[in-house]
Amino acid sequence: MLDMKNATKAHSPPAPPSAALMSQEQLLPFLLNPQSYPHRPRTVRLVQTHASFVFVVPPLVYKVKKPVNFGFLNFSTLEQRRHFCEREVALNRRLSPGIYLGVVPISRREGRFVFGDGDAVVEYAVQMRKLADGGFLDQLVTRNRLVPADLDRIADALKNFYEAQHPTEEIEAWGRIDRLRISTDENFRQTKEFIGHTLSRAAFETIRFYTNRFYARHARLFASRIRERRIRDCHGDLHLEHIHLTPRALHIYDCIEFNDRFRYVDVASDVAFLAMDLDYEGRPELARHFATRIAAALHDDGLPRLLDFYKCYRAYVRGKVESLHSLAHAASEEERRDSADRARRYFRLALQYAVAGSQPLALAVMGRIASGKSTLAHALGAELGWEVYSSDYVRKKLAGFPLYERSSAAARARLYSAAMTKQTYDRLLTTAAAQLQKGHGVILDATFARREHRDLLAERFGKSGLAWRVLEAHASDAAVKQRLRAREAKPDEISDARLDDFAPLTRLYEPPVELAAAQRTRIRTTGPLAQTVITALQSLARIQVESRCPQS
Repeated sequence: MLDMKNATKAHSPPAPPSAALMSQEQLLPFLLNPQSYPHRPRTVRLVQTHASFVFVVPPLVYKVKKPVNFGFLNFSTLEQRRHFCEREVALNRRLSPGIYLGVVPISRREGRFVFGDGDAVVEYAVQMRKLADGGFLDQLVTRNRLVPADLDRIADALKNFYEAQHPTEEIEAWGRIDRLRISTDENFRQTKEFIGHTLSRAAFETIRFYTNRFYARHARLFASRIRERRIRDCHGDLHLEHIHLTPRALHIYDCIEFNDRFRYVDVASDVAFLAMDLDYEGRPELARHFATRIAAALHDDGLPRLLDFYKCYRAYVRGKVESLHSLAHAASEEERRDSADRARRYFRLALQYAVAGSQPLALAVMGRIASGKSTLAHALGAELGWEVYSSDYVRKKLAGFPLYERSSAAARARLYSAAMTKQTYDRLLTTAAAQLQKGHGVILDATFARREHRDLLAERFGKSGLAWRVLEAHASDAAVKQRLRAREAKPDEISDARLDDFAPLTRLYEPPVELAAAQRTRIRTTGPLAQTVITALQSLARIQVESRCPQS
């Protein structure tokens, strides 16, 4: 049960309900009445997803599919809903024996609704046993009760499940890139309408770029997965909410029944969902433990090379699903608002995977004075949700100087002395390292004009095993001088550099030619900021594809 207590106020009003949905909603009073159920529960609790009504009536649960058609999911007709109810029961019994009891018709009998046979069947419901509250993984994570041993149990169960599935030619065909593109292209096509609402243009363009480049760069890797028989009939939706643990039992339920291609996937794609969800919940250490354990259990050396790609895909899918629910007619305004908030977080996580992978990254945005580095650094920070640490800010705070007043010549001599500069970079890198060790990506906004400053970055982070990259902002001399002249009239400018500093600081600037291509990229900043951000993010995504996973 995808418990999407989601949503957000949509960017456009939710579409009016279809005639079928309006007809189905006539059933709601019946299904919300405890007296309607044969076992007469004390209460009925309704949970809505984008595609279902779920009625929790202890000790049972009834799930009714909505008559919706999203393209990838089509429950439009009564016959389709009956068929997919039966598929849901049969498929989920693989990992949740004893939970899925069957499919129950809802009929009209003598002018009223009843469960079972009657004059005419009007709907079908999946009947399930209710799992005890408190044992769902999302609840365990929230209460800080999920431990590595729990994930070991899940990994062992999934190993046995995957090994019991015998791939056919039809299933294995869904490991081909042309088949994988069906799902990823569909995602991009169906999320265009959410640009400016739950998804930024920069994230959309960058994730699409990353996905297509990964396909092109690693065709042999995808082909090897088919040869190694890693494409199986999997679960397809390993969301935290879909796993339930007790000391004596493990149930993994609510697999994908509505579209086989979402189940016919690489095992790396299947497990990436759960790893991504753990990242989303702020538990990357558990995500790493689970991924390491399942790869070892399956003797799958190739799985780690694909994990970030599939985590990006899974986060993007969740962003799409939450965005769809943010437009749901039947959801309340609060639910729609909550769904849109979750969608934004999932899309941002997908972007982080595309440009940095799973490991937190320190991105040093460097360049000459007035090269546009600070503007770019803050724009990238907004896209990625990363804190931006400015050397100008750190320097003046350390010295106790006013932030937005240009220092006098005498004060600048002390403020920009070698000793103060060393202290500034030391504090900047120490702060960044602390954030990385907590699992947070950061952006460093500083000139890094001298090689010694970049060497300090490489040494400090290299010794600690922390990931870092350099993005050099570049602008022509004419553009730099124009920006420096404009600073004279800006009261909120934190930098002390002005036009008369251009020549001496330009002479002192040492381009980062010593850095390998995998550690640096150069971005021209004289175009529109929105396009510059996209170019910068795509450049980082290119490095991510090519340096973190060698061509295969």
